[in-house]
Amino acid sequence: MTANIEQVIKGKREVIQLTLLALVAEGHVLLEDAPGVGKTTIGKALAASIDVPFGRVQFTPDLLPSDVIGVSIWNRGTNDFEFRPGPIFNGIVLADEVNRASPKTQSALLEAMAERQVTTDGVSRPLGQPFLVIATQNPLDHAGTYPLPESQLDRFLVKVSIGYPDRDAELEILAAYGEGDQLDTISPVTDARRIQLMIRAARSVHVSPAIHGYLVDVAEATRRHPALALGASPRASLALQRMAQARAAAAGRTFVTPDDIKALAPHVLPHRLVLSQNDQLRGGTAADIVDEILQVVAVGAT
Repeated sequence: MTANIEQVIKGKREVIQLTLLALVAEGHVLLEDAPGVGKTTIGKALAASIDVPFGRVQFTPDLLPSDVIGVSIWNRGTNDFEFRPGPIFNGIVLADEVNRASPKTQSALLEAMAERQVTTDGVSRPLGQPFLVIATQNPLDHAGTYPLPESQLDRFLVKVSIGYPDRDAELEILAAYGEGDQLDTISPVTDARRIQLMIRAARSVHVSPAIHGYLVDVAEATRRHPALALGASPRASLALQRMAQARAAAAGRTFVTPDDIKALAPHVLPHRLVLSQNDQLRGGTAADIVDEILQVVAVGAT
């Protein structure tokens, strides 16, 4: 599936793989980067590769929760209200510039992400499987935005920055897209049923007591770190475990290794941490602290 998406996203294998792992781990992805680097294209290519419906919502200050989750409309024929589902009911949903919508609309999206269902007019409507939200935000333009608070950032399984392509990759992009939209060439390589089987396989991957101990040690190290005002929550540990299980399953293993934790922690933990004021002024980053902790915390005997 990675190779299929790489037909349209050049030179960003790690970003693609992290997005696929989040899908199998039943989580959601926050892509933070400048415009024009392929955030929307990743979502469309992924939906086309697994043959599920794709929905895109452009978040703006006047966007309403009903524009995301749907609305009930009076049907004269049946003399009753009829629910019209919103874009959240698609398999892959792109929430573009999520920080531009009001907190009320952001909350409606994040509630659906967390509970995998939508409740309107007292009726709960489950969302399908697979279900992945790819939210994007521009880290440079903060005018007219409503930054996501820590409690909502914590709902995203991973936060990824795409970055600009290297020279060779950009040359490939220019050559490929000069002949037309490459998304039209993407064909499904799997389907929703197989993705569901992958999800179940990832859930069954064994996590040893030693790995559990390592996860807790890493989390506790963030809570004790003097440069952090807020450390990793138990939800963060669970998120890291789920991603590690998905990575192990993708590698054909039935067990998680410490290398899975070390490879994924830089993408799962930093956006859940809050730097102290002093460290912010010194220009420190949560990513640097996670790297430091991974170097210091020892792995128990497996």
